[in-house]
Amino acid sequence: MGQEENPRQKENKRETKRPLVLATVMLAMFMGAIEATIVSTAMPAIVGDLGGFALYSWVFSAYLLMNAVTVLIYGKLSDLFGRKPILTFGIIIFLIGSVLCGIAESMEMLIFFRFIQGFGAGAVMPIATTIVGDIYTKEERAKIQGYLSSVWGISAISGPALGGLLVEYVSWRYVFWINVPLGFLAIAGLWLFLHENVEKKKHKIDYPGAILLTVAISALMIVLVEGGAHWPWTSTKSIGLISISVFAFILFIFQEKRAAEPMMPFNIWSERSIFIANMTSMTTGLMLIGISSFLPAFVQGVMERSPIVAGFTLTAMSIGWPIAATVSGRLLLKIGYRTTSVIGGVSLILGSIMFVTLTPEAGPLWAAAGSFLVGVGMGFTSTAFIVSIQSTVSWQQRGIATAANMFMRNLGNTIGAALLGGILNSSIIKYMKENGSNQGQDLSIDAANLLLNETERLKLPSEVKAILQDALTNSLQTVYIVVLGFAIVSLLLILLMPKNEKTGD
Repeated sequence: MGQEENPRQKENKRETKRPLVLATVMLAMFMGAIEATIVSTAMPAIVGDLGGFALYSWVFSAYLLMNAVTVLIYGKLSDLFGRKPILTFGIIIFLIGSVLCGIAESMEMLIFFRFIQGFGAGAVMPIATTIVGDIYTKEERAKIQGYLSSVWGISAISGPALGGLLVEYVSWRYVFWINVPLGFLAIAGLWLFLHENVEKKKHKIDYPGAILLTVAISALMIVLVEGGAHWPWTSTKSIGLISISVFAFILFIFQEKRAAEPMMPFNIWSERSIFIANMTSMTTGLMLIGISSFLPAFVQGVMERSPIVAGFTLTAMSIGWPIAATVSGRLLLKIGYRTTSVIGGVSLILGSIMFVTLTPEAGPLWAAAGSFLVGVGMGFTSTAFIVSIQSTVSWQQRGIATAANMFMRNLGNTIGAALLGGILNSSIIKYMKENGSNQGQDLSIDAANLLLNETERLKLPSEVKAILQDALTNSLQTVYIVVLGFAIVSLLLILLMPKNEKTGD
């Protein structure tokens, strides 16, 4: 494939200070990337303070839902109005949400403010990545990709450590407020150093598609979180919401086929490698959220370790990811996408097996080793997928093809947070009903709050604490069995990739 370059790119090179724009883009990406690990680490403390363990997964689901739905919309808007104003708008909304999250007085308030935060976050990753594509040539992008990957590594290592320190020595509220100075610096850098010449084009934003997709995902997410835990699966509410989700999704497919500029152009999915890469990104996204959301609760509540130790069990994943991503980039040229992805798929299964066999006695090192292997799997597969997709399509479709892959991972995160949160809640309720009554204890799911607050945990009678810890251990084991199932599905999908595909244009 020959070099295809954005016509605006040549003009921007003369005006735009590329190294400073790259630093600004990396700062914006860092702000978005650190959000996941830093909040995961703080969640046990947040639940311990605000209560509402039953709503634990909604803190992630609310953010991820808005992020997933808005990614494709922001991508379209940036084509119409330019990258700079749309990214600035996204960062401002993200910062407003962050400030509000930090002053939340209840779990319900926090969830609502996370919706606002996620609404802004949807602009950050896709547009930051697109800016790099605009100002660098294809040859340069291969090198720059290494810098962008390092952002994930740095944020993932520093996020849990920073989250743990803030929770332990200041307050969990600063986990959200730390975004504010980073966001202002990113906005200043954008307006000082990025100069773009927006071509006046008449675009049609696919608003019906965006609304239908939001309805479909929201209805499904509510059922996955509440079904089995608070509503029977066969209840009118569950069946009604599943019907709404399916109907909205069917309408979404029809809308995308007839839209002039669809949010999700299905023609790119006809490429086998893109279809498999996107489907696998969804299953691995589901796995990722299952591990990062609930592991800190296990390490703090059951292993009774500090927030810092809980954070470092997640950090191991982030060490494995960038190392594997770097190795993957080199292996692609020698052994091709498929074999590189298979190595990643096997690593995902091995990591998941370690989580299924995780016990309180195994200690944080076992958890960290499982995280590291999953990180290695993610590094190998995600790098292979992005390079494969960007090499398969033309420049004109590269942005939307990359956004579609990002969307599928976000969708996996969103479904995973809801589905696995629902499984966790219903498993805890079932265990407490079966075992709490035997001990003469009438425990609800929110009793798990007490485990995540060290002061409250120390006050618990030993038999109550044992029931609560056993309930969390057994329920998380169920969650990780499901995660292992998705790891196996991921590997089976990877094995369907074309065998003779290698990089190169």
